[in-house]
Amino acid sequence: MSDKSSTEQSLIRGALIASSIVGIIGIVFATAFRGKSGLLGALLAQFVVVIYFAVHLGVSAISRKLDPLTTFALAIFSYFAKIAALGLFLWALTNFTSRQSIDRGSFGVVAIALTIAWLGGEIHSLLKLRIHLPLPVAVPEDRPIKDRPKKEMK
Repeated sequence: MSDKSSTEQSLIRGALIASSIVGIIGIVFATAFRGKSGLLGALLAQFVVVIYFAVHLGVSAISRKLDPLTTFALAIFSYFAKIAALGLFLWALTNFTSRQSIDRGSFGVVAIALTIAWLGGEIHSLLKLRIHLPLPVAVPEDRPIKDRPKKEMK
């Protein structure tokens, strides 16, 4: 297993654990307060949020060995595709389901809570990895002036 795939697996594991806990709590509360429509709204929110963020980690895994310009293009394409798909989904939800069948308030509250939990779990997992970026090489002061990098002007 490569370092990158274990990093991505760790991130998704941390995010899924956090969002699963919050999702279960959200499903219980939505069902208790809104009944079956709250249950369906909370389940739908869980599905949408997990798919939305899992696509991000999937693109990260796919673009691991690509050059930066292709990675950027793939990231931008996936971002706009997710936004378009989410907009289409919300449009379909609004136009083709009744408020009695899927509670919009439960969907919104659980989706926001899940988003915060997912990002928090991902950040927590990232901080536990303690990934260190290489520091730039220091240029000795005894090098000739023409070989030293120029300092920024203030």
